[in-house]
Amino acid sequence: MTSRIIFVFLWLGLTSYAFFLAPPDDPNTLVLISNLVNMRLDGINPLVVALFNLMGIFPLLYGCLMFTDGRGQKLPAWLFAIASFAVGAFAILPYLAWRSPNPHFSGNKGWGLVIWESRLTGMVLLAGAIGLLYYGITQGNWADFVQQWQTSRFIHVMSLDFLTLCLVFPALLGDDMARRKLDNPQIFWTIALCPLLGSLLYLCLRPPLPPSPVDSLVAISSD
Repeated sequence: MTSRIIFVFLWLGLTSYAFFLAPPDDPNTLVLISNLVNMRLDGINPLVVALFNLMGIFPLLYGCLMFTDGRGQKLPAWLFAIASFAVGAFAILPYLAWRSPNPHFSGNKGWGLVIWESRLTGMVLLAGAIGLLYYGITQGNWADFVQQWQTSRFIHVMSLDFLTLCLVFPALLGDDMARRKLDNPQIFWTIALCPLLGSLLYLCLRPPLPPSPVDSLVAISSD
């Protein structure tokens, strides 16, 4: 109950800040977004390019946990995961507020869940994130980014969205580890304290879900 209240207030605080306290809209924001989506990157600060594309990796990162977690929830996890492509943490936080603890998994995986469970998916996302971080950090103009952060609502809120998604990932991590019989507080805190890259590395190394009773019966009957 306490965690639900925290996530509700975090969502309310982030939403209120974005609408009422963040810098005003830049008249060129729609043009900037269009150029980013269509990869017309001339004249755009690489830090902004990297941040924008990292915000596309986060929904996939969260989806790798949410689609499993959603099996035991009343709310459809896929709806929040898809919405997060457009609004990031503004969609993830309501899911975290309304979900119930779910340290167990039942039923068969299905081909869709197998993809989200795949370590290859985690490796692709990790490689993409490392490439974007390297590009943004080494090629970006930090002074220009700070200036845009102070004057553009889009850049300002996207940055806070990024930080929020880094912060709240452990809310799903504990149950995901429990579903995999991975009881190790050191692993949990190592991942929790290494935002984004630690989370993506977890996807690459986490053990698979144990077979459900249905899967075990199918395997026995086939033998």
